[in-house]
Amino acid sequence: MNKIEHIGIAVKSLKDSNTLFEKLFGIPNYKVEEVKSEGVSTSFFKVGENKIELLEATKEDSPIAKFIEKKGEGIHHIAFDVDDIEAEIIRLQDEGFKVLNETPKKGADNKLVAFLHPKSSNGVLIELCQEIGLPPLRE
Repeated sequence: MNKIEHIGIAVKSLKDSNTLFEKLFGIPNYKVEEVKSEGVSTSFFKVGENKIELLEATKEDSPIAKFIEKKGEGIHHIAFDVDDIEAEIIRLQDEGFKVLNETPKKGADNKLVAFLHPKSSNGVLIELCQEIGLPPLRE
């Protein structure tokens, strides 16, 4: 893993939360994107070298809607940048982590993504991210 790619925050209203975070950071978001397969709309802020992703459910049965219903708004996941997501999935499975999707899928912000089950990572949902279009770095 190279670095924290972003921190994902589940929100009830992307519009209201964009206004709040624009005031907090003193800058506007740089991207709003819908990921229909996940039933979510996202908004990204870049703060220095860090990114914050706001996530609003677009379907009542989406993972974000279920998260907010159970836990309320707040930190949903921490995403890590990886060079080779498929190799990282295999490595983490070999280390005993439970991977929620063994085949990476297209996520927001031009990324391939896969998630680790929070029960295998001290209650934290971990997202692995690889930039789409970059070849994996294999030794």
